[in-house]
Amino acid sequence: MADIGRPARPARPNRRTAGQGQWALGHLEPLNPNERTKKDDDGLNVRHRIETIYSKAGFASIDQADLRGRFRWWGLYTQRRPGIDGGRTAILEPEELDDEYFMLRVRIPGGLLTNTQLRTVATIATEFGRDVADVTDRQNVQLHWIRIEDVPEIWRRLEEVGLSTTEACGDTPRNMLGCPLAGVDADEVIDGTDALLRTNALAEGNKEFSNLPRKYKTAVSGCAAYCVGHEINDISFVGVRHDDGRVGFDLWVGGGLSTNPMFAQRLGVFVEEYDVPEVWAGVTKLFRDYGYRKSRNRARLKFLVADWGVEKFREMLEKTYLGHALEDGPAPPPPSGPRDHVGVRKQKDGRNYVGFAFNSGRTSGTQLTEIADLAERFGSGTVALTVEQKCVIRDVGDDAVEALVGELESRDLRVRPTVFRRGTMACTGIEFCKLAIVETKARSVDLVAELERRLPDFDTPVTINLNGCPNSCARFQTADIGLKGSIVNDGEGFQVHLGGAIGMDAAFGRKLRGLKVTTAELPDYVERVLRNYIAGRNEGESFASWVRRADEALIQ
Repeated sequence: MADIGRPARPARPNRRTAGQGQWALGHLEPLNPNERTKKDDDGLNVRHRIETIYSKAGFASIDQADLRGRFRWWGLYTQRRPGIDGGRTAILEPEELDDEYFMLRVRIPGGLLTNTQLRTVATIATEFGRDVADVTDRQNVQLHWIRIEDVPEIWRRLEEVGLSTTEACGDTPRNMLGCPLAGVDADEVIDGTDALLRTNALAEGNKEFSNLPRKYKTAVSGCAAYCVGHEINDISFVGVRHDDGRVGFDLWVGGGLSTNPMFAQRLGVFVEEYDVPEVWAGVTKLFRDYGYRKSRNRARLKFLVADWGVEKFREMLEKTYLGHALEDGPAPPPPSGPRDHVGVRKQKDGRNYVGFAFNSGRTSGTQLTEIADLAERFGSGTVALTVEQKCVIRDVGDDAVEALVGELESRDLRVRPTVFRRGTMACTGIEFCKLAIVETKARSVDLVAELERRLPDFDTPVTINLNGCPNSCARFQTADIGLKGSIVNDGEGFQVHLGGAIGMDAAFGRKLRGLKVTTAELPDYVERVLRNYIAGRNEGESFASWVRRADEALIQ
């Protein structure tokens, strides 16, 4: 079949080494099984087979290349079969790990949901997903226990209200992040909603961009607190005010975590709001054509940016993909305020938003329905998800705030959470994920409860991120206390990373050689380190700053 979206084949193909598998250099032959699968058939094409064959003939009828590859282009991953311990994750074959149920990821650009959309997602979770849902740090909702037979009906319901699962996974432009308060935040530099939605409309389901070297994460936001974490996305447009008073976006490229974390770098350009989709497309095509496809471990945009440097990257973008120079622009000022939008704050129209914390992102269709009821009763009905696994109800009048807060708190949705509840995040973990080594959701809930009991007066913001494997879905490298799932003493445990942060004092967590704790030891360890911090910190010193200078004995 035709390779849609590839650059024209060179007249004289490079017959030397295949190099890094860069299409633009003539290295068009697939260099790993994932690239072969994509060349054989675009992942977007699998939808037709799901609707006409697999959903009718059942799980056993699914082609293996579709099941473990192309299904991701429609937000589908097989779940982990229950009862398989973490020590066998890397040993078993994929078919031994697969359950006959799927995780289904819903694409929610900017995390913004109308009341009708939220109710639709909630009903699907209850009716088709055993009433389980996870709010992710990418402003998605993940559903579980989904049968292939039910997928077409789920798609029909989502698309009827303007949602989809298109390219929620795969080597594609994933769900695009935006500030959950875009358009209403009293402090925002620019409302990024229009630029984000136009960019998403260009990207979603477009075969020009559906075969990238690896996953590709986008953020477009004018939030003064930089709540989307532009430092760790492949491409981010950050709201900025030009010296002449114009507002637009500062462009960052090449961020990403996983096993080789890198912070994004500024290109030093000023992008007008209307030009965001064009510039996004230029960067994305550059990645498509020059990104490394030989090794999956080096296929993210961050490696190309690191090798080329921002000067060459900008030059290639301007000359080859845009056809014009970009205007130089100023850097954004330091962030203002917490990034998670938890609590009650004023909107620019005089009304309020009310942000609250789930328990490590775990929720249910039933609870999401209750949130929709409260949003409709006390606000405009609009809600938005944050990149910290939190949620915001917008447009709440002054006279309704305390009643709404009471209703949320009574449902264990914390508007005024402890620092531990507010600062803890967890990935899906071994309960559903085939890559995971340890349980995360339940462990995080237990850890929060223990820390609240042991350190009831601890009031300094601290982030604790639990991740089930090295892939950093819960961003353990950028947490004050990052916990990466590991086998410790033949059982579940975590490798510890300390002092990670994004923002003013950005750094990746400090990993001490051999510092691992078992699940049973985890509360004692975290309590001990936090008490050492309290005893040894300087006035106003953050946990991350203290860790970076602390004697190793104090953090062991």
